Amino acid sequence: MFVAVCRAGSLSSVARNLGCTQSAVSQHVKRLERETGVALLERQPRGVAPTQAGRVLEAAAAEGISGLDHAVRHLRDLIDGHSGHVRVATGATTVRHFMADAVVTFRSRHPKVNLDFRTVSSGRGTFDALADGTLDLAWITLGAPVRGIEQRMVVELPWVLAVRADDPLAGRPVLDAAELGDVRLVRLPPNSASAAHLDTACAELGVRFSYDTSVADWDTALMLAELGVGRAVVPAVPGLPVPGEGELRLVPLPGLRSLPVGWAVRRWEALSPPARAFADTVVECRAAASPSAFLPSQQEGLRD
Repeated sequence: MFVAVCRAGSLSSVARNLGCTQSAVSQHVKRLERETGVALLERQPRGVAPTQAGRVLEAAAAEGISGLDHAVRHLRDLIDGHSGHVRVATGATTVRHFMADAVVTFRSRHPKVNLDFRTVSSGRGTFDALADGTLDLAWITLGAPVRGIEQRMVVELPWVLAVRADDPLAGRPVLDAAELGDVRLVRLPPNSASAAHLDTACAELGVRFSYDTSVADWDTALMLAELGVGRAVVPAVPGLPVPGEGELRLVPLPGLRSLPVGWAVRRWEALSPPARAFADTVVECRAAASPSAFLPSQQEGLRD
């Protein structure tokens, strides 16, 4: 009934169409307003029109019960604007490299908002959780379009070869991916989006890597390289050791197409204010991060 009023712009018109009184229609709308805690309609010289909150609820109604549940949570957040929950799909490695400074900044700005970081076992599971409202945001390796999901790139990560300082390849300023054809490498998580992207980038160059070890995350691959028990092609994530210091060396692979990473959401405009604020804070902190943590030849790619 509320959607019908929004579309008709008139309580009396809906009452006539449904064969009931205008008062009955009005009571339905008032009951919704009591439940959500916000005004949903405003009177105009001719009829009524939805408020900003009313438009959120009207748009969600077309998406079924899960959309309505998401909208009600959104409306509750609109009441105070700063409290509530932000549910983010990510992992410990992602938080360390991409969000550590953003979490501190966000916490100081929004002390009453609860941050809930969750690990999801697969990309499909992440998208399903976004679609049904279980998650607000997901930090992902961007890929092909997914129906019902919006993706926004935050940064593109160049690829580097991680080796120990005494490795014969450690002193090279750059490497061509083709030069690694006979080098056995540490393999990134086989079912991960980053590994699939790397395989595609290699295929574009007609290159095929060989592997002798598999790891669960980028940090483990870096650790094995630093210990001298493996070489690893990894993305140049924020917070990597400064080149020339310690036992780890990072040699750029400029020929490989960079890895795009960023946010996935159900619908950007329907995010709650706290969730949008957190997503924006991550982008803000990444843009403000000093590029000195990356190799000079990587900085242009990161600025893109």
